[in-house]
Amino acid sequence: MEKSTSAHSGIDKTTSAQGSEHFPPNTCQDNNCLPYFISSMFVSIIEDTVTQLRILDECNNELRIHKTWSDMPLHVALKFGVEQLPITDELESIDPHKLTCMAYKLDKLDADRKLVTNTFVETYQDLTIDKTYSTLLERVNKTFNLDDHREFLKEDEAKNRVLRRELCKQIRQQRNHIKTVIYDTDVTIDDLKTQVEDAQLYSECRSRYVENWQRARTEQHVQIIKEQEIKPSETIEYYKQRADHEHRVHSEVEMLTNVAINETMQNVENWMDKYDTDMEKIDLKIQIKKNEYHDMYENRIRLEKTIAKHDQLMKDWIHFKEEREKARLYREKMTTSAIIVQAWWRGLLVRRQLGPYKVSKKKGGKKK
Repeated sequence: MEKSTSAHSGIDKTTSAQGSEHFPPNTCQDNNCLPYFISSMFVSIIEDTVTQLRILDECNNELRIHKTWSDMPLHVALKFGVEQLPITDELESIDPHKLTCMAYKLDKLDADRKLVTNTFVETYQDLTIDKTYSTLLERVNKTFNLDDHREFLKEDEAKNRVLRRELCKQIRQQRNHIKTVIYDTDVTIDDLKTQVEDAQLYSECRSRYVENWQRARTEQHVQIIKEQEIKPSETIEYYKQRADHEHRVHSEVEMLTNVAINETMQNVENWMDKYDTDMEKIDLKIQIKKNEYHDMYENRIRLEKTIAKHDQLMKDWIHFKEEREKARLYREKMTTSAIIVQAWWRGLLVRRQLGPYKVSKKKGGKKK
């Protein structure tokens, strides 16, 4: 584009010098600026291109239908006012396992078409207003940068794949080392378990002997204490049983009272629920009857209107038949009169030998 600018600079000077009355002078100082004539030619070409692209887009009904069906969730969300999150990366919503999906192909095709159309439209606007092609240059640079970024990502992915393979190898080695350490540890734990089991059996035998000896000594002391404290213990036990009996009687009475109160409260709640339920049923029946009354009233009004309409239709039909009969009789009378007049006229013509019934005279007379 810069070469074309330098090549056509002479044309621009001569054109501006010869026709300065019709074309404004080129006052742009930008390197991306074009002469007025060249920019006008590019604008005409881009205008035709944009029109053709729009016609191509509007005429492809099948593609538009498929695109609408694929974007139906988005259209439904926009219809009901669901807030859409801003899209930061176009690759976030793509599933790597469904790259052959038709929806992705349609989205890619639609995005490419919109990109081309928007680029042409914005370039058209820049050429028309400023006589520059900055938008086109910016889009081209953006495309090249995107390609370079994707190449960088591809190389980075290859490096990550190699690094992942090495890390997997190290993990396998570490796993094998951990397995060997676990095996040695299990052997050591089995030996320790065997030693602990032997020590446990020895300690159980000693503890059983000690416990039996302590139990015998305890029973002996308990028997001595019991013989000395049996009478006070019996007295204490007697009063304790009486206190327990009184406490039990008091608890049972309180429990019976609470049961009676709870039953009464339950009955009250049941009657209140029954009252509410009955009132709801009665209100429902009243509403149903009211609706039935309104339906019957509207039906009666509709039937009255229908009967009145039918009555009016019958009256109109009878009037129509009477008028039709009068018209028929009038036509029949006029037809009969016309037939009589025509018959009289034809008879008159026949009798008088007039008109088509006139006797034609023979040409030439008798020879003398």
